[in-house]
Amino acid sequence: MARPGAYSFLRRPAILRGSVGLIVVILLGLATLPVVERYFLDRAGVQGEATLRIAVEGLDATLARFEPLPKLLAERPSLVSLLKDPTNQGILPFVNEQLRLTALSLGVSDVYLMDVGGTTISASSYRKERSFVGRNFNFRPYFVQAVEGGLGQYFAMGTTSGERGYFFAAPVIDNTRIIGVVAIKFDVRSFEEAWSGGASDIVVTDLSDIIFMSNREEWHFRTLIPLRGEVFNLIAETRQYPLDRLIPLDVKRSSIGGSVELISIDGEDFVLSSQTLPDVGWRVMHLTPTGPARAQALFVLSLAVLLMLLTALTATVIMQRRNRTRERIEEQTRANEVLEQRVAKRTSDLNAANAQLQLEVTERAATEERLRSTQKELIQAGKLAALGQMSAALSHEINQPLTAVKSYADNAATFLDRNRVSDARENVTRISKMADRMAALSGHLRNFARRPQDTVRPVDLRLVLDDAIELMGTRLRAANAKVNYTPPTDPIWVNGGRLRLQQVFVNLLSNAIDAMDRIDAPQIDIELETVSDKRLRVIVSDRGGGISDEIIGQLFDPFFTTKEPGHGLGLGLSISFNIIEDFGGRLSAAPRKDGGAQFIVELERANVAEDGTGLAAE
Repeated sequence: MARPGAYSFLRRPAILRGSVGLIVVILLGLATLPVVERYFLDRAGVQGEATLRIAVEGLDATLARFEPLPKLLAERPSLVSLLKDPTNQGILPFVNEQLRLTALSLGVSDVYLMDVGGTTISASSYRKERSFVGRNFNFRPYFVQAVEGGLGQYFAMGTTSGERGYFFAAPVIDNTRIIGVVAIKFDVRSFEEAWSGGASDIVVTDLSDIIFMSNREEWHFRTLIPLRGEVFNLIAETRQYPLDRLIPLDVKRSSIGGSVELISIDGEDFVLSSQTLPDVGWRVMHLTPTGPARAQALFVLSLAVLLMLLTALTATVIMQRRNRTRERIEEQTRANEVLEQRVAKRTSDLNAANAQLQLEVTERAATEERLRSTQKELIQAGKLAALGQMSAALSHEINQPLTAVKSYADNAATFLDRNRVSDARENVTRISKMADRMAALSGHLRNFARRPQDTVRPVDLRLVLDDAIELMGTRLRAANAKVNYTPPTDPIWVNGGRLRLQQVFVNLLSNAIDAMDRIDAPQIDIELETVSDKRLRVIVSDRGGGISDEIIGQLFDPFFTTKEPGHGLGLGLSISFNIIEDFGGRLSAAPRKDGGAQFIVELERANVAEDGTGLAAE
């Protein structure tokens, strides 16, 4: 160990070296500051260009949207009629209101019609106190351009409303003669409101470097350069801007290298990004304050200097403590020996654990292979089950129409024997309809395994219920069953398909008859209830043995049935459930309060004109 005197002697050069290093680091930071500052100003300029592109695209899109509107408005026959007879009180109120509604629908502040002398004879602002009606705008360039047959466009402050806006104008032509001008004006304040709230500013100038749009209101109508006399006179002649506000700003431009351009406006420094709109002669400038970028550069540089100082201080401390470190090496060596022993023991334990994990990984891989094989078998079984379901569904659904066909055929034979040809022809017609229905049913059931793609259209629910009851007439009479149902007098339009809805209610009626097969005088109730303005429900109730809560949970599953073997496949309710789901409705079941069961079909109401136009048959 060094003597105290020697240690003090060694410490003095270290302090001297530390002081010299501190001075060098500070000088190096001051020399680097402009480079770091330029880097952050460059970044601010790049970010400003992105914001500038968005602002320019918004302005360009708005101009492109409004530019063709005056020409379209000029083609209205009512404007030509009014220009030919400006005092016609039968046309003038109509045109005024038409222009007012047009301004509201287009989102513009004003739409107005002028004669060839520039006097406004009709305007959307006719109700307002400061209306354009009666005012003459022949001094405006957009009027002059339009009355000469071109498209007029101009930015100015309104002489009537006092609001800034952009004007588009087009001539109104009667045959080949220009008899007037129609113009629109849209307000630019919405752009300025969108630009507000950010850390940067946006300025739009015209060809004379006059600021006519900016999110900073105090810059409105200020100029970036002093105006020449002829420019000032032209503005005064066209009354484009208020002359008393055309005051030059104190503007200075500079460059710090690269693509960064700085601009100082009334003492405030900004990073400038700009882009022109050549079609209208505008220049859009994005101004990013330099303060945040310079503060960030100073912060980063200060942080770097502090890190360098900290590194130097750490090196000094390490050098001072080097001797103490040497004394601790022996202790660390002994500790390392003990640690190595512990590591060896832990390594042995880890090896054993790794071997066990390897065994488990091998077993899991085998299990996953068996799982994949089982999944493939389940997928194949699912395909076979779906195929069996479609086949059984087709057999189940065609059974009822076949029964009806047989009944109609037997009746037709009887009618022919009795020489009742018209009745027999009617039965043959019904048999043809049943054949069509079976064809439609087979088409529906062929798509049952996937979600149906049939177009949902308005259907009169009354006709669907009437058809279902008529179709079940033979079974109802055979079971001596009575249907308690009072048809509404007016059509009830719902979203669905007539055949498929008929299929649902036939299934529900058939199930109700089956549920009351042991009752001498079965009765089926059909009720219509309004759920809301957009939905209604049809309740089909029977008076059979009822259903329990446990059965309700499985009632709509495929192949589930409570009937005796040979009396059903358990597919009717499942098919009906899916049909109602396709129509955006809901099919549910519940016990009936007085005994029996009730099935609730909830459907969406359809919006249909009173005369039923626009309907198509399913």
